[in-house]
Amino acid sequence: MSSNKAGNRIALVTGANRGIGLETARQLGRQGVTVLVGARDAARGELAASALRAEGIDARAVPLDVTDPESITAAARTVEQDFGRLDILVNNAAVLRDQGVPASEATADVWRETFEANVFGLVTTAQAFVPLLKKSDAGRIVNLSSSLGSLTIVSDPASPVAAWIGSGAAYGASKAAVNMFTAHLARELADTPVKVNTIDPGWVKTDMGTDAALLEVEEGARTSVWAATLPADGPTGGFYHLGRQQPW
Repeated sequence: MSSNKAGNRIALVTGANRGIGLETARQLGRQGVTVLVGARDAARGELAASALRAEGIDARAVPLDVTDPESITAAARTVEQDFGRLDILVNNAAVLRDQGVPASEATADVWRETFEANVFGLVTTAQAFVPLLKKSDAGRIVNLSSSLGSLTIVSDPASPVAAWIGSGAAYGASKAAVNMFTAHLARELADTPVKVNTIDPGWVKTDMGTDAALLEVEEGARTSVWAATLPADGPTGGFYHLGRQQPW
């Protein structure tokens, strides 16, 4: 992959001040990647970047609110000015507003807020950084989805997420939309070095996943890091969990 003046690849991770995003930044940084900690709150982003630097990782905070197009544009401008390109974009930022809320009761406002962050924010961010990713000789886009966004899994009464079915419809629908965007963007960029994949981190112990989740955050970040560091002959346009392809 491309290297900056320090010989590093450059990765931007959205929502990287905590949870899976922070751990993704950490694991990438341990591989010698310069990580840009995207965070809506600049102070929290700098705190996270500082903690990573204390671990010997080249980490820098980048203010980035995926629900604010001006913030996205400003972040892209900063990355272009500082590095001239981007090698890895991990679209990690997301919200869950209808956990435990039946599909018949989740309000339109909840649906709008969910799609604003999980779909429109992700799409706008990807579009803003595609020109910089094309300047990399091995660009990688990783869009975080969920098994709850898989129509195949959700429609199976025997699926591992069966207990979730009936609630969280807005969140699941937003992730299904992310899967569709990924498939289209990967096809568009098929003749470039940029690979685009969507991943399911699994049910992870985070603020969103709660302590009842099955996976520790270290394992939850693993699929993002795998997709972010795929070799030239790696897949594109797929949906994966821990290296295994998932059904749409």
